[in-house]
Amino acid sequence: MDGSKPDARPGGVVGVLALAGIVAALMQTLVVPLIGDLPRLLDTTASNASWVITATLLAGAVATPVAGRLGDTLGKRRVLLVSVVPLVAGSVVCALAPSVVPMIVGRGLQGLGMGVVPLGISLLRDILPPERLGGSIALMSASMGVGGALGLPFSAAVAENASWRVLFWVAAGLSLLVGALIWRLVPAGRRAAAPGRFDLPGALGLGTGLVALLLAVSKGASWGWGSATTLGLFAVAVVVLLAWGAWELRTPDPLVDLRVTARPVVLMTNAASVLVGFAMYAQSLVVPQLFQLPEATGYG
Repeated sequence: MDGSKPDARPGGVVGVLALAGIVAALMQTLVVPLIGDLPRLLDTTASNASWVITATLLAGAVATPVAGRLGDTLGKRRVLLVSVVPLVAGSVVCALAPSVVPMIVGRGLQGLGMGVVPLGISLLRDILPPERLGGSIALMSASMGVGGALGLPFSAAVAENASWRVLFWVAAGLSLLVGALIWRLVPAGRRAAAPGRFDLPGALGLGTGLVALLLAVSKGASWGWGSATTLGLFAVAVVVLLAWGAWELRTPDPLVDLRVTARPVVLMTNAASVLVGFAMYAQSLVVPQLFQLPEATGYG
């Protein structure tokens, strides 16, 4: 047990892990009310500014399975603490960012902290009695929605009354608080008896394929949907993701077990999650921009 706290109280642990999930999810919607102003604030184009949000979601998509796998190998509490580091570092980088590139880098670092959610759920299974497990996992899962919902009014209020950089200083402070609480209150949990090797090719393949796909989608309108660059990125995404899938099916210790993912119950649950997530983020991005349009347009 790496640094396990034998006197840790289950209620306190659940609260700390739920707070960690809320803070990590907060990062996803933190800049949504600013999306219309980001091109001006960062002196860039609208398509480049959209990556301030995309980078966080992309990094989170890759970090989630990676953090879970590392938690089995290195210990969940240890990886939880490591996951807090990019939350703090990314927030500081964004607070000091003079242009769009460091802002995207900082937002990507913030996305790496999304691994705290699966780690927290896994840790709850190790330390809680069965009768408390269901409600605690539900609370931990709900922290994703709570954090995302809090991010919108919080960031809007701060941006309206103070500098937008204050958003990221507050995020850095909350992340430091979460790290301190994890260090003080959260036990280590159990490690997998035979965790196997970490699937580095799987992590790199997933990240490369998603970056190529999202870059083509986000820049296709400005580059031209029929341009060689856009089509080339789509082709790279298809080839890399197909090769990644073939690798995950062949390797004995996959980052993502695609055979389990293909089971009807898991597949339908994931498909529903994708649809709900698409609708939620589309609404979160589009509605604030419509509200911020000039009244002369008839929509603002």
